[in-house]
Formats: sequence, C-alpha cells, structure tokens
Amino acid sequence: MSIYAVMGSPVSHSLSPAIHRAFAAQFGQPQLQYEAIEVPAGGLAAALESFCARGGVGANITAPLKREAFGVCTILSPRAERSGAVNTISAMPDGGWQGDLTDGDGLIRALTGTLGQDLRDRRTLVLGAGGAAHAIVPALLDAGVGSLYLVNRNQANADALADRIGEPSRVHTRRIEQLSEVGAFDLIVNTATESPVTAFGLKGELIASPRTLVVDLNYGERAYALRAWAAVHGVQTFVDGLPMLIEQAALSYALWNDGAMPDTTPVYASFADKY
Repeated sequence: MSIYAVMGSPVSHSLSPAIHRAFAAQFGQPQLQYEAIEVPAGGLAAALESFCARGGVGANITAPLKREAFGVCTILSPRAERSGAVNTISAMPDGGWQGDLTDGDGLIRALTGTLGQDLRDRRTLVLGAGGAAHAIVPALLDAGVGSLYLVNRNQANADALADRIGEPSRVHTRRIEQLSEVGAFDLIVNTATESPVTAFGLKGELIASPRTLVVDLNYGERAYALRAWAAVHGVQTFVDGLPMLIEQAALSYALWNDGAMPDTTPVYASFADKY
C-alpha cells in the first residue's frame, strides 16, 4: 500500500490527514493511508529514508522543514526553485525525491477563489521570512499585489529573501519599529508559526484600516491573538490559515494522483465550524 504523510514539528495538531482522507473519499479511495510524522529540524533526510523503506511515496512538508526539503530533493519544480522552499515531495521511480511547492498557489486560490478577495495593487506586509514566507511571496507578487514589505526578527533573513526575489522596486524590508513610518497596509500576512502579537511584540507600530485584509497562516488557537488584534484595530476581514491549508492540500493531492483535483468546497465547509 502507498503511504503518504505530513512531516514537521509539531504535527500532532495537523488537519492534513483528515483533509486528505476527505479528498480520497471523493475519488473512491477510502483506504488511503496518510500519517502525521514528527520530524525535528535537521532530521528530514533520515525521516524520508525510513518513510520510503516502508512504502512512503509522497509527503507534505511543514514548518520548520520547508527550506530543508528544498535541499534534499533531486528534482525541483520551477515554483519551488524560485522560492527556495518545498512543501510537497514525491518519490521518483529510480530513487530520490521530486520537490514542488503548493503553498503559494494554495493561498491565492483560497483568497481569490474561496473568499473572493481582489489582491491587485494591495500594499502588502509579510511578517516572517522562513519557509512559509519563501513559499507565498512570489505567488503574491504574481497575483498583482503592489509594494510588498518584509519584516522578520532576524533582519538578515528578510534581506536574503528580498534578494532572492530580485524585485527591488516592489519588495522592501523594514524593522518592526519602522512600520509606523511606512503607512497603512491593504494586506497583512503572518507567516510565522507564532502570532506576531507575541513574536514581534506587535502593538501600535502597524497601521491597518477597515479595508485591510489580515491573513494568519496559522489556524485554530494559534490564530486567536492576531484575530483579536485585528478586531481591536477595526479590521473587518480576517482570514486564518484553514482555507490555504485545504487548497494547498488539494494541489498536492492532484500532484500525487495524475492531476485529479478534489472539490475543496465541501471539505472547507466541514472543517470551518470546527476550527
């Protein structure tokens, strides 16, 4: 039997197994085996070797392993190559792993499709510069956002991401304390695994308006702090990471199943009231 998994740390809370089982049910695969495997930073290569030995053929990669996954793959898709991160890997017939990246396209599908948001020309702030930020920034730029600002606790990592993107006229880096000088943002995306309220000490440095769209790639309890911050600051549209999680999972499922694309609408509806 072919085995699939999500790998990262922590993953005990992950909804990916349940989401992929829901997709499999749409295509008459009730016995799909999809696991959550705890893998610490630095342990991905060994985990994949063990996974492959017992029948593993595909895995989703989550924090903190997305950039590590980039380095262990033999073949990379153009979107993974551009971003420097991988979140979907597939075993190749002759050995090794092929890496792809569905996070960015999953986010855009969630925001513009599922939620009907227009991203064009939005002045954008991305909080964090890890694997998730590497994954979504190119997709946001391709979706037509305006100027994009990167903020990270480690300034060098934000600068490195901006350099990798290579669009200095659109992509800029700032320190958190400089944001009040930049002005209001139309789109704020938190890519850090922690809430920016705690990770960055976010208070009054960030200017939002009622038309601002705030997105936290976390979901459930991990998104509560930023949701509360958005409400206090008059933001009317807050989106957690559940829609993106489901859309990127659907894209991964299609990669593993000859392009068979699940219907995400009923899956999102079944999870939306629970998380």
